[in-house]
Amino acid sequence: MKGIIGKKLGMTRVFMDDGTAVPVTVIEAGPCVVTRVKTRETDGYEAVQLGFGRARAKSMTKPVEGQYRKANVKPKRHMFEFRIDDPGSYEVGQEIAADIFEAGETVDVTGWSKGRGFQGNIKRHGQSDGRATHGNRSHRVPGSIGQSATPARVWKGRKLPGRMGGRRVTVKRLSVVEVDGEKNILLVRGAVPGADNGLVLVRKTHVAGKPAR
Repeated sequence: MKGIIGKKLGMTRVFMDDGTAVPVTVIEAGPCVVTRVKTRETDGYEAVQLGFGRARAKSMTKPVEGQYRKANVKPKRHMFEFRIDDPGSYEVGQEIAADIFEAGETVDVTGWSKGRGFQGNIKRHGQSDGRATHGNRSHRVPGSIGQSATPARVWKGRKLPGRMGGRRVTVKRLSVVEVDGEKNILLVRGAVPGADNGLVLVRKTHVAGKPAR
């Protein structure tokens, strides 16, 4: 297993050798710094903790600042950890760049979807609206959501209005089209969650099968 923290820059397209146009997402992957290495003997599991981005002094809490001070690493804005199989190959202070991935590899990309606020059933769940005829007063309302006597309650899981978006979403089995090690750029086929300049996590996929796109 291997992974890296990055930033979604936007989308574009590239042309393959046969002239096929492929939509890709441009990700600035790293550079990240190893801030801690966790082993089964000390923490109960094996993982590597990475820091990414320029830190903001006002948003840094004292416990997090203490972790960076203990590791003797310059503070970073974001910190995540990735499960690994060989913690011995990492050391604190080591820099992780985009060249850990190769073109043709399959990765899972995690991002945070755009927050849409409070939305109704039509936008949130894709339900149909009412008839646009004279006298109809049920255009965008949910309609009946349950029975009166039996079971005299609303079933759990009923699709209702509520907050939409702003959730952690993972898209699996995306193929890496191109890697630019000098600029720390990854071109991943297809779309990934989140807005431009949003934080993303790129991991080597552990799901068997062909790439999704």
